[in-house]
Amino acid sequence: MTSSGVPLRPLRRPLPVPGERAVGDGSTSAESPAATATATAFLLPLPALTLSLAIVGLAALIGVLIGPAEISARAVIADLLDHLPLISIDSGLDQRQSVILWQWRIPRVVLGGLVGSALAMAGAGYQGVFRNPLAAPFLLGVAAGAGLGATIAIAFDLRVGFGPIDTIALFAFCGALGAVAVSSSIGRAAGHSSAVLLLAGVAVASFLTAIQTFLMQRRSDTLREVYAWVFGRLSTSGWGDIALLAPYVAVCGLVLMMHRRHLDVLRLGEDEAEVLGVDTRRVRWVVLVAASLLTAAAVAVSGIIAFVGLVVPHVVRLLVGSSYRVVVPLSGLLGAGFLMLSDVAARSVVSPGELPIGVVTAFIGAPFFVVVLWTSRKHLA
Repeated sequence: MTSSGVPLRPLRRPLPVPGERAVGDGSTSAESPAATATATAFLLPLPALTLSLAIVGLAALIGVLIGPAEISARAVIADLLDHLPLISIDSGLDQRQSVILWQWRIPRVVLGGLVGSALAMAGAGYQGVFRNPLAAPFLLGVAAGAGLGATIAIAFDLRVGFGPIDTIALFAFCGALGAVAVSSSIGRAAGHSSAVLLLAGVAVASFLTAIQTFLMQRRSDTLREVYAWVFGRLSTSGWGDIALLAPYVAVCGLVLMMHRRHLDVLRLGEDEAEVLGVDTRRVRWVVLVAASLLTAAAVAVSGIIAFVGLVVPHVVRLLVGSSYRVVVPLSGLLGAGFLMLSDVAARSVVSPGELPIGVVTAFIGAPFFVVVLWTSRKHLA
């Protein structure tokens, strides 16, 4: 209130946000997406980026080399180089070995990288939205919905192929998205806070899991196949699952990358983010939709693989800091490498048999995460 009795209006002009530049009158002007992407690309720590790329490359090479059919490392590397432009090398592989390499091993390694990257980036997105480094990609009932969809397809033998998409993947994808839609609807009806949305996801997941358990008891002859899907697996032949998953990883991953700056601002709290000019409701739902689509697509082709989206972003945060400008892209890289190496372990531990890859990630992720929690307990308190 001024001395003349005229009330003072609160200052509504947003403060500068990282990624925006101030103009002459003190207001802010957002940079173009291309300029922002170019500027933020150089914010990645070079040692961490180099190490992440090296881990992904090494994991991919190990995954291609390991298998029941014996193919020499020299022949594999020579054949890989032979497929590069302007390079011609005689690898010495016969037709059978070439089919094994290009229709079995390489597609499986690529699929493992895509699934790991999708789950890890989705985990980083959920952790940013809920402002909790312990948030996981399956919070909104994605896993329960996908599990129910796959169980319905397996239990009632609804096996029809649609090009690169089989019925199990289609039902799992629809079930995952349906679970997210129901959780989101309940969350919007009960309130718009993250806590309400989280509780809605827990309730929906419990209900869908109960339905899945009922179906499994009624169709006990399909238990083995259902459990094989629920514990996670990677396709061992062809490029069909890659064709299904790759567009989601590209588009939804780009959306998460474009919202890295907003996730950093959300770390301050919703009220502070609103003062800084961020539409927190829009950002929260865009990130949740992108992360849920990533998770649903990954689960549809690989089953339920735990701990990738929980551990990898948390490890990245501990190693290089908590800024989501760094956490999101490095989580995508290290998630790919982590799942490739986990798949190698799944194929090697009980060779010539194979463990479900979800069991391997649980064996690795659960003890490691306990150690991480113990060493960082002061920061999480």
